[in-house]
Amino acid sequence: MKRLASLAVARDALCPPASPASAAMGRDAVRALTLANGIKVIVWPSGAIPNVALNNWVRVGSRNETRGLTGLAHFFEHMMFNGTARFGPGEFDRLMEGRGGASNAFTTDDVTVYQDWFPSEALELVFELEADRIANLSFIPELVECERRVVRSERRLCVDDNPAALLSERVQAAAFVAHPYRFPTIGLPSDIAAWRLADLRKFFRAYYAPSNQTLALAGDVTPEQALALARKYLAPIARREPPPPVRVREPQQLGERRVVLRRKGRTPLLQYAYKAPAAGDPRGPAVRLLLAVLVEGDASRLHRLLVEERKLAVEVAGDWHEGFDPGLFWLHLTLPEGADPLAVRDALDAELARLLERGVTPAELDRAKSLAAAAHFRQLATIDGKAHLLGEYELLRGGWRALFDAPARYDALTRAQVQAAARAILDPRRRTVGMLMPTEPGRRA
Repeated sequence: MKRLASLAVARDALCPPASPASAAMGRDAVRALTLANGIKVIVWPSGAIPNVALNNWVRVGSRNETRGLTGLAHFFEHMMFNGTARFGPGEFDRLMEGRGGASNAFTTDDVTVYQDWFPSEALELVFELEADRIANLSFIPELVECERRVVRSERRLCVDDNPAALLSERVQAAAFVAHPYRFPTIGLPSDIAAWRLADLRKFFRAYYAPSNQTLALAGDVTPEQALALARKYLAPIARREPPPPVRVREPQQLGERRVVLRRKGRTPLLQYAYKAPAAGDPRGPAVRLLLAVLVEGDASRLHRLLVEERKLAVEVAGDWHEGFDPGLFWLHLTLPEGADPLAVRDALDAELARLLERGVTPAELDRAKSLAAAAHFRQLATIDGKAHLLGEYELLRGGWRALFDAPARYDALTRAQVQAAARAILDPRRRTVGMLMPTEPGRRA
């Protein structure tokens, strides 16, 4: 969660044109190599502009944390920009920006991803910088405390003072009784305050092992260039034991769970979190189309019914947590001031029951397929999108080659398959319902 403004600028700048035909042809251009220490490098040459996008996907998120040590994965998203013995604090950014580049990072429940965008002439410098911070990250106590304060402030701003985010955090915690997906990515306040240097060193050594990282590059770079630099800078990093696997499996949920928050404000909220399959599940494309049918755009089923026709909500949204393990399928409703979440819940349940009984319409299916195809090729239109999708498919969706088959898989889906996905997910017994009941401003919640 670093320098979001830079991210937006970089994305706008890296937009060479692409077409379905050129994207399909890209499969034969991609090259991949796994070094002896376990680091994997995937390269997609695309020389429309003289720039490169590099994503380093580290297989660590809140899924890899334990009670008392939550938020460490997100904390390293910050620490990785704070210097090494060779390049001191601030040098990574200074050197990157001095060559016309930019950087960012994000953390999820499953991964931490470091993103670089830069002119192709800076390729060797970026490999040198990335290898150095993987191998030689500094743990300067003063910088650790500075970043701890930053994370505390980030948590207050993004969660504690954000009613929708706070409700989502409590719903997710209630939805999982065993699996570490119950932990918030940003960490719990008491844990953020309690990390020790020994905790940080142990976590970094385990989860930033070379075998736990995949670099994906796209842009004005040849596989020969990138792989030669990988051998020069990344291969010398010592191999370490891979981190321990996550063996916990969430037990089957047998009944609806509810979370009710009361706090000062005027806007009621209603959230549903259904148990859903992992990202690599064969039903994944059908789940994505189901989400599009329900909430994507003003023509989606729930927007038309609840926002436009019945005026029961002012906004409807949703997402599917696509992770290594089965996660959650979310529906988020923002309600008008004074609305009763219980009454809106009844209307929402009735519409979901109709969908389960009758399925999606042919028009809804066609629209969802069009949206999926458009989103896919729009992302492939940038080198940033190419690098991101290479890593996302490699780690979460069955390997990078599956990226090139995605449009055909969407196109082949039937109404029956989408309805089957809906019946598997939209089961009230396997959901957690969150409601925020606002109190009047000035009154104690």
